[in-house]
Amino acid sequence: MKISVAVLTLSLFYLSVAEDVLDYNCRSDIRQLEEKLDDLKKEVRGNRVAFGAALGNVRNVGPFNTEITLVYKKVFSNTGSYNPATGIFTAPVKGFYYFGLSGHNDSTRSMGLRLMKNGEQMVIVFNHAAGRRHETATNGMTLQLGVGDQVYVRLVAHTWVFDNQDSPSTFTGHLLFPL
Repeated sequence: MKISVAVLTLSLFYLSVAEDVLDYNCRSDIRQLEEKLDDLKKEVRGNRVAFGAALGNVRNVGPFNTEITLVYKKVFSNTGSYNPATGIFTAPVKGFYYFGLSGHNDSTRSMGLRLMKNGEQMVIVFNHAAGRRHETATNGMTLQLGVGDQVYVRLVAHTWVFDNQDSPSTFTGHLLFPL
């Protein structure tokens, strides 16, 4: 009888210790899972990259004797990677991005817009002089960018672009997926 009471007491002690260890391990596992979830939430938030902007109610921009970087000041949305003071988008994460550009002009003079990545032309939008009518041209491209890569739009020398309160001349971009 004394042995069974001793075995029973010892068994209860081991169960109590095991329960404490299991409780500690579960709390530790839960804490680790919560930390991983917080990290994933931060990563997803960091991968939300998008902007949309128009030149603004500026009427005609150009012509100039040299190319200029267009500054789209009327910002509709921006998660922070587009700089409306310079007109330059800087990639915050490595990934595939989509960019779109549109330009509107009075076709008495040509309009030329170049989508640039780090100083290199990716695509162009061009309207040739064609009388006196209003024209809009668009283009877009998916680009692979690294952190810090820059994308912007240049106005071709001796051409012009038009924008007003209706915002027909735009520059947009968003992250499709990170790498």
